[in-house]
Amino acid sequence: MSTTTNTTDLTTFRALSFDCYGTLIDWEAGLAADIAPIISALPAGHPWHANPMLALEQFDNYSYHLNRARPTLAYDANLVESARLLATGQGITLPEGVAETIATGPSRWPAFSDTLEGLWRLRRHYKLVLLSNVDDRNIARAMMGGGPLAGVEFDAVYTAEQIGSYKPDHANFNYLRAGVKREFLVERDEELLHVARSLLHDHVPAKELGIRSVWIARGGDKLEASGIGGGYEAIKGSGKLGSEWTFQTIGEFADEVDRQFAEKAKQKK
Repeated sequence: MSTTTNTTDLTTFRALSFDCYGTLIDWEAGLAADIAPIISALPAGHPWHANPMLALEQFDNYSYHLNRARPTLAYDANLVESARLLATGQGITLPEGVAETIATGPSRWPAFSDTLEGLWRLRRHYKLVLLSNVDDRNIARAMMGGGPLAGVEFDAVYTAEQIGSYKPDHANFNYLRAGVKREFLVERDEELLHVARSLLHDHVPAKELGIRSVWIARGGDKLEASGIGGGYEAIKGSGKLGSEWTFQTIGEFADEVDRQFAEKAKQKK
């Protein structure tokens, strides 16, 4: 069931911007598979065997700090360096083949089951824009035949590689604003809605910049939830969140959008 926090009209927006990995594509499942050889190489009693999420959290920490320290480093190179740091931090060398595998991971990691159908439905009502930290090559391959986003047409794709910085840097969101104004004549923030799961990378900077947003929680609003992108209770308590709607999936968000547009059409008759 959706957990929308607002019944405000969703039909007034003209463009939706999406985070991709974690929101549309299952970043955690894909990455977990690609770093599994690192965990397998650790001693039998290592805690990562029992709880691989600990390895994902450490990987994300390395990746985040690389993003901040080296903002022009392409994401495929960031993934390889983060994997190397993950291995050497545990006293082992990076297993053979991991670097080659993880560098291309974003082009094949699976989409969530609700993603494609939800995007097709949303496309009937809005311009669709990707705002991603992933590099150009991996994003392009993800949209090709056989890729996790094959069959979905985005009206614009803005990546960290193009922008020269990574979310949550404000430069990425200002680039988004300028892009939708230039390409789609979206002049006002009230016409742009950002859709994302990550609190730290997306919703915190969106609030700071006055960009309205939808949280695709994917279970992240539960007290027992684990995952990447910022702890809900801690960030909520800090007052840094400004998302106006919460849905568990892209599919549930599309359901509400379809409902509102259908209701509006009835009122015009």
